[in-house]
Amino acid sequence: MAPPPLWSEVPSALHEGQWRGELPREAATGALKRLAEARIIRKTHPRLILEAGRIADELGWAKTYDAEFVALAALLDCQLVTLDLRLRRGAAALGFVVTPTEL
Repeated sequence: MAPPPLWSEVPSALHEGQWRGELPREAATGALKRLAEARIIRKTHPRLILEAGRIADELGWAKTYDAEFVALAALLDCQLVTLDLRLRRGAAALGFVVTPTEL
C-alpha cells in the first residue's frame, strides 16, 4: 500500500535523474513500467493530511511529502519499508520505518 504521492513522486524522481544524465532513458522507462504493473494499492485515510502535518512538525520537516508515507503507515499500524535512507534516518525515532534489509 502507498499514499497517492507515490505515483507522482516516483515518475518525477526518475525524470529528474534522466534529465540530469544520472539515469539512462531505458532504466527510467523500465522503472516506470514496473511501477505501472506493480501490485501496489493506492491507499488513503480520512486523517492522512492532518497526521502528515503533525508528523512533519514532530520530525522537523518543512515539507509533508515524506510525512504522508510515514503517516499512512502510522494510521494503518504497519511498517513503512523504504529504500530512501534519508527518510529512514529522519523517521528512525518512530520505530516503524525500515529498509528491506531490516525486515
